[in-house]
Amino acid sequence: MFKGLYQKSLSLASHKSSKFFLAIISFAESSFFPIPPDIMIVPMVIAKKTDYIKIFLVATIFSALGGLLGYFIGTYFLEIAMKVLEFYGYENQVINLKTSLSEGTGLYIWLATLFLAGFTPLPFKVFTMTSGIIGLNLLIFFLICLLARGLRFFIVAYLSFKFGNIINKLMVKEGAKWFSIVGILIVAILASIYFITK
Repeated sequence: MFKGLYQKSLSLASHKSSKFFLAIISFAESSFFPIPPDIMIVPMVIAKKTDYIKIFLVATIFSALGGLLGYFIGTYFLEIAMKVLEFYGYENQVINLKTSLSEGTGLYIWLATLFLAGFTPLPFKVFTMTSGIIGLNLLIFFLICLLARGLRFFIVAYLSFKFGNIINKLMVKEGAKWFSIVGILIVAILASIYFITK
């Protein structure tokens, strides 16, 4: 099933309304759809390099808006949210998170985790729903979504603009690893700045 969805999403990158479909996939992936927008961003930028800023902005804005849908599913449709969390195997982590937050710990760890989920190949929808379940401040949640998704999609779009098919091949083989490494480095740098200035 996932392979079919992947191929269908990839084929939409060459459609005349590709930005519209990118918006739909970016929105859906943050709340329920399994295929990330990156697979459309790369071929779209390669096909029309002068549009790489527009492509990155479409993916970022609609991904963050889709995150809001995930947040509201977690807030108001707990049973559905828990089904999704169970599917990905995260239900116990959410229970532990709620316990740690009720004891006054874990907030900063969750903020860093949410950022990493938006930046790396972790299933972002799990973390948007969990943010709704735990009642994370909505404005903070949305800003983190914009920052994490914006950084990720800008890097993908810019590198596709600069290096074309080389990035396409790299994304397929090594994309998950490099996004994870860069995401962890960003969080480590921000944490270091926070503790140094505290």
